[in-house]
Amino acid sequence: MDTGPTILPRSFMPHAPMSPAEYWDKYKPFRGEGVQPAPQADRFDWTQFPGHGPGAEILGQPLRALELGPAEGKEAAYLAQRGVEVTAVDFSSVQVDRARTFWKDTRGLSFVHREACDYLASTTTAYDAIYSVWGAVWFTDPEELFPPIVKGLAPGGVFAFSQAEPVAGAYGPQQMHGKWLEGRESELTVLRWQYAPEMWADILKRHGFTDIDAHILKAPNLKDMGTLMVRACIPRG
Repeated sequence: MDTGPTILPRSFMPHAPMSPAEYWDKYKPFRGEGVQPAPQADRFDWTQFPGHGPGAEILGQPLRALELGPAEGKEAAYLAQRGVEVTAVDFSSVQVDRARTFWKDTRGLSFVHREACDYLASTTTAYDAIYSVWGAVWFTDPEELFPPIVKGLAPGGVFAFSQAEPVAGAYGPQQMHGKWLEGRESELTVLRWQYAPEMWADILKRHGFTDIDAHILKAPNLKDMGTLMVRACIPRG
């Protein structure tokens, strides 16, 4: 599943992306003039509908949190502004540079340019909460990602993520073919992992998580796509 700048040169590459990192360099490009303003960080949104659904309370009351795939970093900034020490890890250097510029004056917030599994394998920090909002968890094999998440959580820590409601019957790694984020054709294939809520619950249980809640939060307009919401913990003992 997951980052003020002027228009960054790499954000408008003349060629189609040849790597996953370049693909995410193109996420949410700024098309205005001058310096891009930072987004509002006055709420924590898990869904694509601002103000819809739960907020940061899903994470409990963490002292240290890790976000995987923060992009612009709005949710990470929201937590940091409320006293949480937040590390936000993104695969894209463009997204990291942008987020650092947006939130350079926010204390307790750091952005790291790293692939999620690599970061988790190297960090010695124990996080009270690890989360992803339509971010790296969606785009990383859970069999590779969940074991280092378990190791990266403090006892009793919370793991939570959200992503688009899965298409019925289209489970496991799904290919995102065709046009890339700028609308041009690309030969690059990006995978995203999607499962029904009960399937996510089974995967999490197999990796040692407990207190698992996985469900679909319906959109305000029932004709729109809902959001998969998942929360789990690791044992305290």
